[in-house]
Amino acid sequence: MSAKKLPATLFWLLLAGGCGLLPASRETLSSAEKAKLNLQMGARYLDMGMLDVAREKLETAVRLDSGNAEIHNTLAVFYERIRDYDAADDSYRSALQNNPDSFSIKSNYGRFLCDRGKYDKAFELLNASLESAMNNRPWFALTNIGLCHIKQNDFSQAETYFRRALQAQPDYAPALLEMQRISYQNQQFMSARAFMERYLGVAKHTPESLWIAFQTERALGNGKLAEEYREQLLGSFPASKEAQQVRTAISK
Repeated sequence: MSAKKLPATLFWLLLAGGCGLLPASRETLSSAEKAKLNLQMGARYLDMGMLDVAREKLETAVRLDSGNAEIHNTLAVFYERIRDYDAADDSYRSALQNNPDSFSIKSNYGRFLCDRGKYDKAFELLNASLESAMNNRPWFALTNIGLCHIKQNDFSQAETYFRRALQAQPDYAPALLEMQRISYQNQQFMSARAFMERYLGVAKHTPESLWIAFQTERALGNGKLAEEYREQLLGSFPASKEAQQVRTAISK
């Protein structure tokens, strides 16, 4: 019985409590199935920000099934979260070695390498992910390619890829946020507002989105709405760098 086939109440109890399988169930699971269960729990804890228990579950998973590429991929994301970039790189390499055809692993690893400034290899992996015949979610790779172009200050190319991502998936929040930013930088303020409204239809405000929204409404002369964004930014994210920026902007 795989983790996906566990009764929902039992599965979520395992996630919430971090406990092991019931003894009778433990005996019926293979090592690979136990690894998948630990992977799912580890990924869930990682998403919740419970990093210590996430690490425990993911390291247990990889001990149980070292050939599972998705475990290595998720471990790589964990190591990124704790800023152990050497370990993250090793885990991404292991993930690709175990599944060299995975478009999602190539996209993740390409994004990681771009963040590390290794652009040539990053673009190679991202384009390979995008061109994969199995890739039914091209907006991930398209957005990652756009972000990599931003790292190189090539905003025109970045915009091309973000627009392609939104053609493939019109409500993909990361691409909408980037188009909000680019539109503001290009002084296309009505467009920036429109992308912000689309973004809020599928995601919640972040410090960055509020900062861009504040600047956009100030540029449009809408002081009342700009003030609302300012208050929301300072109230919800007072320790963020964007909150400091908005304080500085107000004092000028």
